[in-house]
Amino acid sequence: MDCNTYEMPMMSYLEDCRTPGQLVLALLEKQGWTKRTLAIVLNVDESGINRIISDKQAISAAMALSFEDVFDVSAETFLSLQKDYDLAKARIAVRPDPKRKSRAQLFGGLPISEMVKRGWILVENPKDANEIEAAVTKFFRAEESGQIYNIPHAAKKANSGPDITLAQHAWLHRVRRISEDMLVARYSDISGGIALKKLSLLRRHPEELRKIPRIMNEAGIRFVLVEALSSTKIDGACLWLSENEPVIGMSMRYDRIDNFWFVLRHEIEHVLRGHGKDRPVVDVELEGRKASLSLEISKEEREANEAAAGFCVPSDLMDAFIARKSPFFAERDLLGFANTMGIHPGLVAGQVQHRTGRYDLFRKHLVKVKRYIAPSAIVDGWGDIAPIGY
Repeated sequence: MDCNTYEMPMMSYLEDCRTPGQLVLALLEKQGWTKRTLAIVLNVDESGINRIISDKQAISAAMALSFEDVFDVSAETFLSLQKDYDLAKARIAVRPDPKRKSRAQLFGGLPISEMVKRGWILVENPKDANEIEAAVTKFFRAEESGQIYNIPHAAKKANSGPDITLAQHAWLHRVRRISEDMLVARYSDISGGIALKKLSLLRRHPEELRKIPRIMNEAGIRFVLVEALSSTKIDGACLWLSENEPVIGMSMRYDRIDNFWFVLRHEIEHVLRGHGKDRPVVDVELEGRKASLSLEISKEEREANEAAAGFCVPSDLMDAFIARKSPFFAERDLLGFANTMGIHPGLVAGQVQHRTGRYDLFRKHLVKVKRYIAPSAIVDGWGDIAPIGY
């Protein structure tokens, strides 16, 4: 049975007609009308009816309403059939582009203009999609854009899930690329332990942070500061160029002395334990719940968090201080405790805030430190572009 068999019930008309022209022709035959009759009834030119029946002219919304009046078939039926027919023709006429989806992911997932501004990708025409795609592919060292999504990584995110975003992945790749050009000593477990002891002596004065890049280089740990891309919320990362070439990248997203030391010590613990050798460890939003020792956090992160908190202030002493002074914390007690420990009061203040949830306490002691460490470190961002070869 085909669409032109007029004895069939109305539902069969709708099911068997594949084009709007076929449906109109079938309805004419059911009515016993000619094309000219329909043209007269609708007060339109007969040539227009011929083009609709031959599917050379699309049925407009107005014409669908006219057909609804004379055939007692809803306008939606004609328009739906027209839409399906147009889409079917387009699928035949339009050549499939396998790169279209990857381009959508690329341009939708990366802050292209920011990457251009920061010198991560080089393009002459920032509006040329093909040029940008080629530049981004080169940035990721991929043969084609589709390969960008297959580069191994591991993530520690605020929202559960195995993947980091493409923008976070770009930041991680920038850290890796900058670190490859650095000349440092050979790393070993011994050199890492020595570096940690040296770093512990720098916790009293912010000015001492200028020594950190040299200590890290002498230990064989590549250390770079890379400003985070917009909305990436990355604090730090640990990755390895080879079995004995660790890299620590920090974003300085929160420019505070407590956050800096916590994140740095956190990433050093990843290095000391060999975390991230199979897949880089990316730490995102490393504060609040992410800085806790909860069982909801992975074993690697709990280990790093525990080491970082203990480095800022030994945990047992911090527990005793809070137990003695809570809920009323006096500044003289904070300063006295920090002086006894030989550390900056901002480290104590940060731990008090984290443990009590009182983020209004001692905020003036959370001093900014980027200005002290940036001049002696490899820096990419904040107006500077790290000099790397391509």
